[in-house]
Formats: sequence, structure tokens, C-alpha cells
Amino acid sequence: MEVILTNIYEFIMNLINNSTIYGPIIACFLIFIESILPVLPLFVFITIVFIAYGYFFGFILSYILTILGCFFSFFLCRKLLKNFFEKKIRKNNNLDKLMQKIETMNFSSLTLLISLPFTPAFLVNIVSSLSKMSFKKFAYAIFIGKIFIVFFWGFIGTSLIESLKNPKIMIVIVIMLLISYLISKLFMKKIKFE
Repeated sequence: MEVILTNIYEFIMNLINNSTIYGPIIACFLIFIESILPVLPLFVFITIVFIAYGYFFGFILSYILTILGCFFSFFLCRKLLKNFFEKKIRKNNNLDKLMQKIETMNFSSLTLLISLPFTPAFLVNIVSSLSKMSFKKFAYAIFIGKIFIVFFWGFIGTSLIESLKNPKIMIVIVIMLLISYLISKLFMKKIKFE
């Protein structure tokens, strides 16, 4: 088993090291796009950037690109979809309640929501942009909340790669993911953001 994990680790590292500059650049681009397309696995791209550029520069790049992606998503929806959805959303009671919840959410709750690893970031971006929330409030919450997200996924991702050499690390990763998932779910249930 240890030989298999070591081979997987070496394969992943060779893939990252031999992808020249294009692999990390593509990962950077995908971090930006993930704020719009939720099917993309953010932690994978952050992990690639952390491994390619190191913890410091990997964090800075991932943080900036995640924020830019959120801002782009916010403005895109606000400019292109707000008027259309304003007419449709207010007719649907469930969507209207979600919009009101976001509009009246205090800054601390919004920041906490954004900083939780299993919060659907694209949904927060879209609902915030379609609500009456000010961009300033959204931006400050993003600036603060994304620090934790990028650090968390960078640490988990690089530790996951490291755990292929030392499987004991996997236990810590599983516990961290489980705790963060439960906290995310409890908080989203508490504020009724589902």
C-alpha cells in the first residue's frame, strides 16, 4: 500500500513539475473562473498553485484571483441579470426570503458565511449581486472571508499530497474537513441559507 501511495505522490509531483509554466497558469485562470462555474473544484487549483509557487506566493496568487473572480461574478450578475431577476424573484416566496436574508445579513454573518469552506461561493456572489446589498459591504466581506478559504484549501490540498507519503496525515485532514463541513452546515441552517 505504501508503495502505491508513493507512486501516486511521485506521479502528481512529476505532473506538476513537468507541466512547465502552463499548468500553474491554467490553475490560476481556473481559480478565477470557479467563482462563476461552481462545478470546478477550487481546492485542486489552489493546491496546484501552492505547490507550483510555494506557500507565500501560492497564497497571494490564489487569494487575489479568488477575490477577482468573486468581483467579476458580482458585477456580471448585477449588470446582466438584476433587472430580469428582480421581476421573477420577487414572485417566488422561497427566493424572495433568501434575497431578504442576504440583504439584511449583518457584516459579521456575511463574512463568516464566506469564510466557511463548504459554503457555495458562487451562490453567495450571485445572490449578493441580485440583492440590494452594497458592493462595499460585499467587497469587505470577501476580502476578509477569502483569507481563511484560500489558506484552508491550500493547507488541505498540500497536506493531502503529503499524506500520500505519510498516510497518518490523512486522519488530520479527514477530521478538519468533517469539522469544517459540520460548522458550515450548522451555520447555513441557522441563517436559513440553503
